[in-house]
Amino acid sequence: MPAEAPHDHSPSAAIAAAEQLCATRGQNLTELRRSVLRIICAAERPIGAYAILDQLRSEGRSGAPPTVYRTLDFLLEQGLVHRLASLNAFVACCDPAERHGGQFLICEACGRVGELNSARVEATIVEEAAAVRFAVSAQTVEVLGRCAACLRLPAGPSA
Repeated sequence: MPAEAPHDHSPSAAIAAAEQLCATRGQNLTELRRSVLRIICAAERPIGAYAILDQLRSEGRSGAPPTVYRTLDFLLEQGLVHRLASLNAFVACCDPAERHGGQFLICEACGRVGELNSARVEATIVEEAAAVRFAVSAQTVEVLGRCAACLRLPAGPSA
């Protein structure tokens, strides 16, 4: 995905790929897990657990926060979604078949997120950490700025 592109996941394609990936791994993509993944994929911006719960309830599903968090934990473990710590929200993974930490470009203007998947960036972090005797177990890089669409917007009135 180009750096300036926001997440653009077809929910049906993402669910089909997730079902295949989970089957290969001997995991079960339950109806609730499918629903939560669909909601995350359909969201234009990162979405929080309580917003996911609200959408599930608006679709007539019952549920409680612990149920949604367990479902999110499963989706995270399978690499189907990423958690953005700075936003306390979730986005669908652009390449769930390949385990990676991911680097995320978060637009401060519109809130959209683009995902990079640079092995070079991951390797640099691991190498630099090793140089100071630090063993990396996981990594997620969040970069704030403005996406291409927001850069093209005219500036607001000057103060």
